[in-house]
This record gives sequence, structure tokens and C-alpha cells, in this order.
Amino acid sequence: MVESAHVDTFCRDHLPPRELWPDLDYSRLPELAYPPRLNCAAELLDKAVESGWGGRTAIHYPGGRWTYGRLLETANRIAHVLVEDLGVVPGNRVLLRGPNTPMMAACWFAVLKAGGVVVCTMPLLRVRELVYIADLAQIRLALTDARVAADCEHAMSTTGEGFPRQGARVVHFYGASPDSLESLMERKPAWFDNRDTAADDTALIAFTSGTTGQGKGTLHFHRDVIASCDCFPPYVLKPEPDDVFCGSPPLAFTFGLGGLLLFPMRVGASTLLLEQAAPPQLLQGIQDHRATICFTAPTAYRAMAGLAKGFDLSSLRKCVSAGETLPKPTFELWEQATGLKIIDGIGSTEMLHIFISSSGDDIRPGSTGRVVPGYEARVVDEEMNEVPPGTIGRLAVKGPTGCRYLSNLERQRGYVQNGWNLTGDSYVMDEDGYFWYQARTDDMIISAGNNIAGPEVESVLLDHPAVAECGVVGVPDEERGQIVKAFVVLRPGFDPGPGRIKELQDYVKGEIAPYKYPRSIEFVEALPRTATGKLQRFRLREQEK
Repeated sequence: MVESAHVDTFCRDHLPPRELWPDLDYSRLPELAYPPRLNCAAELLDKAVESGWGGRTAIHYPGGRWTYGRLLETANRIAHVLVEDLGVVPGNRVLLRGPNTPMMAACWFAVLKAGGVVVCTMPLLRVRELVYIADLAQIRLALTDARVAADCEHAMSTTGEGFPRQGARVVHFYGASPDSLESLMERKPAWFDNRDTAADDTALIAFTSGTTGQGKGTLHFHRDVIASCDCFPPYVLKPEPDDVFCGSPPLAFTFGLGGLLLFPMRVGASTLLLEQAAPPQLLQGIQDHRATICFTAPTAYRAMAGLAKGFDLSSLRKCVSAGETLPKPTFELWEQATGLKIIDGIGSTEMLHIFISSSGDDIRPGSTGRVVPGYEARVVDEEMNEVPPGTIGRLAVKGPTGCRYLSNLERQRGYVQNGWNLTGDSYVMDEDGYFWYQARTDDMIISAGNNIAGPEVESVLLDHPAVAECGVVGVPDEERGQIVKAFVVLRPGFDPGPGRIKELQDYVKGEIAPYKYPRSIEFVEALPRTATGKLQRFRLREQEK
């Protein structure tokens, strides 16, 4: 066992027992034979400058650009602040909050350079969600964009039990205060002695929604971060140094982290970071910055297809879709609008990034694709036996990355079985090894590329004084794939109607990320339950088919 660099042993102490880990296989590709000591920030950023890429553009943004050299110097100065002014020691968790900006990227690298563990969150999360994350990961330091600092300040001041969060501190960037991150780093040197982390030290904790209704933290090592760059990108995406990546997912999502930061930096390419990346803004960004590779969800491609004629998209050469199944009509609509075939793929926060996909002539519209080199995938039955081609079953996958939940043995036992990661998706594999998505096997709702746990929305609605009971499920929607629908039993004295629907929708938007709110609400007299009182969500879903 290689000695860990982590002085703060929280992550190592809260990993699941080794016997519950998936089988991690690094033998399928020679690129995956990493040294025992590895710092992924140094591997991606320092090596880029050492390779002579310091003057190359690393990040485009509306109104400017950062070179690899500037990104490295900024990350180094922030790392000095973390260690010298904020007392970060290797293994400390640091929460990041903000839209996709160059400073968010610099902070991400700086935390890893200092030996810390990145916990990246997006601006849409509300206080309740941030408090839960800070509690579970035992976070005492947050770096936040000053423009979205209020919820972060609140969350870092008090625990979920209402006690003061001892020793907590929030530092702003893009702010003008004397104690802003920019002020603190102003006189720091542009070089930094990176912490000598082990390849198996935790680099990041990525949070995902789950069927339990609360986010699950997934721990990923420095080696995992680099492995995600060395499987899907070179073998399926095949980027080039002159590519300009762009997309809509936030860096807090592993889909966005890989597609908009890690993958371009691995090959010396550049990325376009947009604070707002709705379809019109993303199309404008592609046109203005001559982007060549786009990462977004099927819903966005469908919306952009209808707007494409108004923009010059001639620079675009590859498009990647993930986050939800890619409907064949959306694939065809985008191809008709742009002449480009979308590269579909399936990944997960637990696996870090895409493990099934196909590109170019290997694309079969409607299929997710074939297993990505470096991984192994199969369709299995309830006893984990592989089923014949053409048979519906559970998707199981393993490779150089895999699921390790933070302090959640129950979910770990469900996600990992016999060394395989079970993604919660049902699939069919055909005779040629192509995987065809069928449905989710749990209560996850996937709407416009966002994972939404029905029980989480239920818990918020139940806090409203008008709600006696509720059940939340995903129902089919042509534009978003699924939408969140709530079946609500009102308390006596509260009348149903359009006003009540808006009241409940606004309440949910104010408590958790707005994209999770129920776009449809139906008032009912009672909910289907088992004899023991357990809510039967499958019956709610069945009546919506």
C-alpha cells in the first residue's frame, strides 16, 4: 500500500470496506499503468506548461481568454493562499461554488495542488442542499463566486442540526473586498511545490442525487481523474490540440468537468466556459469562439436544432450527448440541421464519466453505443448472470473507475455486486455488442439531462403546510425526456386549483435547485400504498404511460 499524503484522513476513513469496492482493472490499456504517486493537477496543468503549451489558449470566455501559463500561475497563487493563509492541509475538503468561469477552474486545480479534496457545487443549489453536503463531507472551507455567495455563507455558518459550524470560513472570488481571494493571492509567488499525493488519494467528492432523496457523495482518486481522460476521449472522441470544447453542463457535474476541463487539457486543446449556456447562448458561443466540440444534453440539442439556421456553426465537428437517453428523433433532427451525428454515451457520477459510446461510422442511431476501451460491460439478470443478446436486463460495468460512496454502505452494497457497478439502467445488448437503453430501474427522474430524486422533492413538498401526502415520479415529456410530476393529497382546509399549484411549485423552487420543481401537479384523494404503508410509485408511473 502506497503511503497517503493526506494528513486529514477523513476520506480514507470513510471509504467503504475494500471488499465492497468494484473490481478496478487497469490492465486493459497501457495508458492506465500510472505511477504510485500522482497529482492529477500537476499531470494536467503543470505538464501542459512543461510541454511548451504555456502560451496556448486554455480557456475562452465572453470577453477574453486565459493561456495555460496564466491558468497555472493563478492556480499556484491560490494554492499558496490555501496553505499559508487558510490553513489547508492535505486531505481537507474544500467546497467550490460558482458558474463556469476561469477562476472556478483555477480554484479546482489549486485545491488539488495543495493536496486538498475538491467538492464542487453549482449555483442552483440552495441552502438546504449545501448544508447537507457540508455536513456529510465535513467541510470547513468554501471558495465561492461573490455573486452567489449568500446561500454559501448561510450554509457554512450552521450545520443541519442548527449548531454553529465551528472553524468554517467562506472566501469570495470575483469580489472587491480586502479579504477576497484575489486580494489574498496578489503577493503570492507564481510557482508552487505541488503536494506529493498518492495515486489512490482522494482528489474529489462528486455529489449525485439518488433514490433515497439525498445526494450521495462519490469519492474519486487522482488516478481516476486521469483514467477518465485516457479512455473515452482518445478512443471515441479523438480530440486534437486545435479543438475548442464547449457545452452547457456545470463543472460541478462530472459530465461537465470532463468535457469542459479535463479532456481538453489532456491534449493541449482549449475550452469555452459560459456562465449561462442555454441553447441560444451556447449557439452564440459556438459561433463567436469557433468551437469544434460540444457537450450537452439531448434536450438542448433538440432546442438548438430549431435555432441552428440563425448561427454560423461551420466550425463544429463533433457533438457529445449524455445525461439522459438520446431519442432517435432528436439525433435525426440535429443531423438534419447541422449535418453532424451526435456521439451518444452513458456515464455516471459513480463511474466519473462515459463508459459506453460510439462515434463516426460506428454510430447506430438510437443505440448508446459499444463499451469504451478500458471498460467491460454486460447485461445481467437479478442473480448477476449475463443474459443472451436481445434480452432486457440490468447494465453492469467495470473498468479503471468505479463506485465508492462516502459513508453509505447500504447504497454501496446496492450499486456494487460481485465486483460490478450496477448503474440503475435496464438495457438490451445486440449481437454486435451495441447497447440499447430501455428504462431506469430505480426512482431517478432524468429531466433535460438532470438527475432528480423523486423522494427529495417529496420531502420538500411535505414541509409545506398545505401538503398531507405526496408522491413524485417522472412522466414522459417530448421536449425534456421526462418531467417531474407530483401527486398531492392536501390537508383539510386547503383547496386545490391553479393558485395552489403555483404556490407549491414556487415553494419547491425556493428550497432546492429550481430544475427539480414539479412541472406538473395533480391533486388526489389518496396515494397507492402497500399494506405496510410504503408508497407504490410504480403505480403512479403506470397511470401516466
